Amino acid sequence: MNKTSRPFPPAPGPNFERKVPEGDNMERFVCGRCGHIHYSNPKIVVGSLVLHEDMVLLCKRSIEPRRGYWTLPAGFLEEHETVEDGARREAREEAEADIVIDALLAVYSVPHISQVQIMYVAHLNTPHMAPGPESLEVKLFPWHEIPWSELAFPSVKWALEQWREVAGKPVFAPFSNPLPR
Repeated sequence: MNKTSRPFPPAPGPNFERKVPEGDNMERFVCGRCGHIHYSNPKIVVGSLVLHEDMVLLCKRSIEPRRGYWTLPAGFLEEHETVEDGARREAREEAEADIVIDALLAVYSVPHISQVQIMYVAHLNTPHMAPGPESLEVKLFPWHEIPWSELAFPSVKWALEQWREVAGKPVFAPFSNPLPR
């Protein structure tokens, strides 16, 4: 794909057509009647790798995609919400967990699904946790019991492995997508 061609979602309405608006360099959906430009931008996912007593909190998904697989508590950022507040909200929604954010772990680019994923390292503020509506089960895993073959998404594996590289370090640079092996 070149800079101006990319996969497009369905048109936002019957009067929209794909074209490069004046002053722009990329195709957009533009209303043929009023000229309104409909921008389709990446979604931001926020989440956290939550620790408690040297164990990692994972949530077994009750929703698609990847129902029945384990993930970190994460989800889409809401409008008018900070990324930190979004990560805390997702931990409450998916694991009924009250968390304290410790550090930014990573920012991942997932262009094939138009996402930017922002992951934090956090710890439980209180030891309470329980499945929320999007989780079948929540559990604290020691490192050697993490169900690696049952992780929902590549970014979950990336975050776990990258955290392991810096575990115990008070300061570290945030990670990004790992290099292909």
